[in-house]
Amino acid sequence: MEPLSHRGLPRLSWIDTLYSNFSYGADDYDGEGNEEQKGPPEGSETMPYIDESPTMSPQLSARSQGGGDSTSPTPPEGLAPGVEAGKGLEMRKLVLSGFLASEEIYINQLEALLLPMKPLKATATTSQPVLTIQQIETIFYKIQDIYEIHKEFYDNLCPKVQQWDSQVTMGHLFQKLKREKDGEREEERKLDTCRSTSLFTKLPPEGRDLVSLHSHASQLGVYKAFVDNYKVALETAEKCSQSNNQFQKISEELKVKGPKDSKDSHTSVTMEALLYKPIDRVTRSTLVLHDLLKHTPVDHPDYPLLQDALRISQNFLSSINEDIDPRRTAVTTPKGETRQLVKDGFLVEVSESSRKLRHVFLFTDVLLCAKLKKTSAGKHQQYDCKWYIPLADLVFPSPEESEASPQVHPFPDHELEDMKMKISALKSEIQKEKANKGQSRAIERLKKKMFENEFLLLLNSPTIPFRIHNRNGKSYLFLLSSDYERSEWREAIQKLQKKDLQAFVLSSVELQVLTGSCFKLRTVHNIPVTSNKDDDESPGLYGFLHVIVHSAKGFKQSANLYCTLEVDSFGYFVSKAKTRVFRDTMEPKWDEEFEIELEGSQSLRILCYEKCYDKTKVNKDNNEIVDKIMGKGQIQLDPQTVETKNWQTDVIEMNGIKVEFSMKFTSRDMSLKRTPSKKQTGVFGVKISVVTKRERSKVPYIVRQCVEEVEKRGIEEVGIYRISGVATDIQALKAVFDANNKDILLMLSDMDINAIAGTLKLYFRELPEPLLTDRLYPAFMEGIALSDPAAKENCMMHLLRSLPDPNLITFLFLLEHLKRVAEKEPINKMSLHNLATVFGPTLLRPSEVESKAHLTSAADIWSHDVMAQVQVLLYYLQHPPISFAELKRNTLYFSTDV
Repeated sequence: MEPLSHRGLPRLSWIDTLYSNFSYGADDYDGEGNEEQKGPPEGSETMPYIDESPTMSPQLSARSQGGGDSTSPTPPEGLAPGVEAGKGLEMRKLVLSGFLASEEIYINQLEALLLPMKPLKATATTSQPVLTIQQIETIFYKIQDIYEIHKEFYDNLCPKVQQWDSQVTMGHLFQKLKREKDGEREEERKLDTCRSTSLFTKLPPEGRDLVSLHSHASQLGVYKAFVDNYKVALETAEKCSQSNNQFQKISEELKVKGPKDSKDSHTSVTMEALLYKPIDRVTRSTLVLHDLLKHTPVDHPDYPLLQDALRISQNFLSSINEDIDPRRTAVTTPKGETRQLVKDGFLVEVSESSRKLRHVFLFTDVLLCAKLKKTSAGKHQQYDCKWYIPLADLVFPSPEESEASPQVHPFPDHELEDMKMKISALKSEIQKEKANKGQSRAIERLKKKMFENEFLLLLNSPTIPFRIHNRNGKSYLFLLSSDYERSEWREAIQKLQKKDLQAFVLSSVELQVLTGSCFKLRTVHNIPVTSNKDDDESPGLYGFLHVIVHSAKGFKQSANLYCTLEVDSFGYFVSKAKTRVFRDTMEPKWDEEFEIELEGSQSLRILCYEKCYDKTKVNKDNNEIVDKIMGKGQIQLDPQTVETKNWQTDVIEMNGIKVEFSMKFTSRDMSLKRTPSKKQTGVFGVKISVVTKRERSKVPYIVRQCVEEVEKRGIEEVGIYRISGVATDIQALKAVFDANNKDILLMLSDMDINAIAGTLKLYFRELPEPLLTDRLYPAFMEGIALSDPAAKENCMMHLLRSLPDPNLITFLFLLEHLKRVAEKEPINKMSLHNLATVFGPTLLRPSEVESKAHLTSAADIWSHDVMAQVQVLLYYLQHPPISFAELKRNTLYFSTDV
């Protein structure tokens, strides 16, 4: 049930993020992508924790995203200090409006949970009770109290938020909200301490009210009592369902009223899911505080108090964690041993020469690989164990010891790109349906299609091998999308292996108990695809991220060191840039700048490696030498922080190593702006016809020289044209070409090949208009969309003939070069499709006027245009050789205006 705005109140992205219940999770599909049940599982969140950290550790969100135990409530740097007073106070109003809208949803959920309680109590004293009084009181413990408190609070708060004025105070409502909770003497004492501070007494009434609310909304005795009883309540409900069909029917389909403005009158939800809602509510209140803090000016008297309130709220959640974690993550074996769940997640396993999505669970002494069982309606879902390895028997084979992997046919690049196109198109359709207030069924259908495509993309895109071996048995191979994940799993296993572990064999009963615990112990509930994100969550950044990797410190001995940069795209991470190797040093200073294209990206990862030059250590799975990861780190790309004209300098810490870097972001619409060069004597930013006429050449000298150098020594370079060159080197080459310096050839021969490739891309990007021209752009878009092959061929060849001769000859020259690069795909990993993805948006881009006329968002630019630009270049790359003379000689069967 998606929360709608309440009586015209504004919808808030954070509230949608918290309370949108729609998700196609892992529970809907087995490991091969077969559908297991219809609709999203309402009971997927079964244990009292919320995990939103990138590392997916089993902790409440009170812990910082960095993964530490610190409870410092410092907001993201640069948010609060930049808040304008008027705008910030308006956002505070919106946050409270969203809080009210979510209260309505929450109250409806509590009502649905309480609905069966009275009839169950009535039958408890009869000769045929459904449940005993004790069972009823255990299952519904404190629900009535929580409901009454929130109902009264909502009824009083609603008119004040609807009839908002900036001076409105709500202190008496919040005071009443807290006083009606029982068991909160300790919390009252803490708040009294807070009230006694001089800072508190200086606050206006509204500020004191907010502190009172959040100090108590998080630390309520009634919620603590509910949390303490939660596990027993769940177990009692489950036992009663198994032994009583009548109660099972009641608990499997409770009806929750939709918000007043919602088209959906009721939604069916399980009792297990509803029992989780109070846990969810108290846990996520921290995010409300975070938003209030973010939109409060630093000089506002409320600001320091909100910081303190957030700290208190986080401490409360941490104290709940201390109670929950041992119960939550532990399973007791029949021998009475305690086994903790340390890490779990979805990995793609190569099994029987095909890819299977598995849920892998790492316990303190065993690694277990499972898949979700198919279950009939009404049955509780369980995992099926595919295999397990005691950690005492688990080894990582070195590259030279690995056996060659079973033949797995890689998914063709063009099919992966087709999936991305479908996903982007479906996103656009969903947005249109929502904008037009389309039927919820149609939206659900589109979301399901999107999930299916994203599932296939997730299953077929990973290529990085991760092999583990049982010293007493066989090896297993996983494919990951990023070296970062491979390192995380390896480090987590190796850390556990430092303990005194014993080898063992699980009996069938022990294995059954262990596998049976996985469903409730898991910390990762949903397949990591973007369709599992909430609707109004940030779509990520589209455009270009400029990153300078400056230096690194903290190494204990000299080594050959380099860094790589990864960003996320379509739910998984891709390596985008690599620094040069700094040899034999403890303090490398790269100072290298990279330009990374972002496609809905939200995170940047930096990995630091020690280069291995031993050619015997070749991984037989992908013929690459395995370098040693010295450290790794990740930062979120916050649009408010990144979208600035100035460079932002930061330090990322990794295993005692500190890497200093700077970054700035250019949006895609800004990158479309082409500024002609004022100096017509150069080549960059000068029309191609002017350059070729001046040089008396058919193809510009810069294009010929860069192509020649790449073919001479870069054609077998892994990721050529995809891996960014060093920006300073590219700028140096640009200056030399613009000046027509006589030392060009000498400089080219000494320059890193990725810089030369980058210079060629920069030349085409800085042309005053794209190589395939602004005038023909709409026709290229129409031509590539034609379905009939003959019509498409006719149109696409006609468009080439319509290009000015210098543009056409240069395009055909580049086309043949890219085909030669793709012939080396087994070595350089650059297929025709990869090359089309790199060059398509550079050679064929809408004019500034065109892009503003029909595109509304950065995401739309990617989904509507960039995919089509890639397809146009791919069409010509896949076409048999095209000769300029032949093209000009042939006539059309019919002619069309362009």
